[in-house]
Amino acid sequence: MTLLRDHDLARAFDHASGTYDRLTALNPGYRAELLRSARRLRLPRDGEGLRVLDLGCGTGASTRALLRAAPRARITAVDASAGMLRRALDKPWPERVRFLHRTAEETLTDDEGPYDALFAAYLFRNVTEPDQVLDTVRAHLLRPGGRLAVHEYSLSGSAGHRALWRAVCGGVIVPMGTLTGDGALYRHLGHSVLRFDTAPAFTDRLTRAGFTDVRALPVAGWQTGIVHTFLARNGSPAHPEPAR
Repeated sequence: MTLLRDHDLARAFDHASGTYDRLTALNPGYRAELLRSARRLRLPRDGEGLRVLDLGCGTGASTRALLRAAPRARITAVDASAGMLRRALDKPWPERVRFLHRTAEETLTDDEGPYDALFAAYLFRNVTEPDQVLDTVRAHLLRPGGRLAVHEYSLSGSAGHRALWRAVCGGVIVPMGTLTGDGALYRHLGHSVLRFDTAPAFTDRLTRAGFTDVRALPVAGWQTGIVHTFLARNGSPAHPEPAR
């Protein structure tokens, strides 16, 4: 299968935006594991005085997780899909959260960067050039010493986890997505996971991109070995942080 990319993928998400939240709500642990990954950023003082970028925010589930993990942070959430952003904007948000219709590359023009932390959920397997986006993050979007958390479908590498993902896609995800008229998108999502980096490979990709303190942590429930949190820093902190 040829994966959807760039504008084609954004349009597919536009079309699916009306049912996306309802479908993801059927996934046990979907929101809980986003929150787990956001909390793994371990932002001090509930994020007070910090600027955080949610790159690929979709309908705002990842943004809500960040807001719960760092309720005093100023959050900028961006996405390439106008339809998904409209769904996000329909929800109530405090003034310190703003949404922008931009791709990762276009976020270079953001007047608030560089950020103290960056959260990217379900983004990197859906971009055409993940190394280019990582270079953009490290060079322009994340301050020296800034924290990165990537929450992603990245298989462990074991045959069992790969077989489980195929079974879930074939038996649940694709059939349900097809019922909503978005079969092409959900077939893409299924195949994108199979073609994306394993957790060890993405950890290596982050290290090659120049990030430090890189590690992969599992999530809980049925997604163990299928979804991981990847944590890293953009080099060493410019100023040592107080012990917590």
